[in-house]
Amino acid sequence: METIIKNFHVQIDGEDILKRLHLDKKKGVEYVHELVELANSITTPEALYGVAYINSVQPSKVFINKITFSSHVLSENLRNVGRVFPYIVTIGKELEAISTTFKLLKQYCLEEIGNITLRETVKYLSDYLKSEYKTKQLSCMSPGRLPDWPITEQKQLFSLFGDVERLVGVRLNENMLMIPRKSGSGIFFPTEVQFESCQLCAREICEARKAPYDSSLVKIFSL
Repeated sequence: METIIKNFHVQIDGEDILKRLHLDKKKGVEYVHELVELANSITTPEALYGVAYINSVQPSKVFINKITFSSHVLSENLRNVGRVFPYIVTIGKELEAISTTFKLLKQYCLEEIGNITLRETVKYLSDYLKSEYKTKQLSCMSPGRLPDWPITEQKQLFSLFGDVERLVGVRLNENMLMIPRKSGSGIFFPTEVQFESCQLCAREICEARKAPYDSSLVKIFSL
């Protein structure tokens, strides 16, 4: 069963954008706030999610609604889980389209605004699911975030929903990247201890990092 959430608004703070882009408030504050207002007026966040059930878990495979997902980390995370929430979210194509009409600096700013809007859309969905299904804590994994669960698994994730493009306007290209670009996908699952894929990634410089690298967790997952 899939559910589409529309007509909700994600508000972005201009001060947050200035901080993330390391811009001088005196020089950048005016146009950044203008771009934030523009983005807030034209983005159309949507969330598609389903309630899915684990058929079985093997050391490096998970069977969800009879679809096979290949990932050791995913299988370990879902070993004692019965119900999960696969999802696809997007902020639409409008911001990406209008960005090409601006000069490079403003394009860069709009790119970051889009990234933050997308992250806030995922957070909105997480909060919604926790409230709707009376779950205290949800963690998430997404195809392509770790070598252990490659981006090619997007195809299996999308197959849980059928015609995703018809439902929320998102499709996969030949490289399994989502179109529009400012879209995201993954599987939410209940956990007692919060898990972030970032904890298993040793990359030092990453603006999107949500949690520090944890070498002890790498050992636990036998990576």
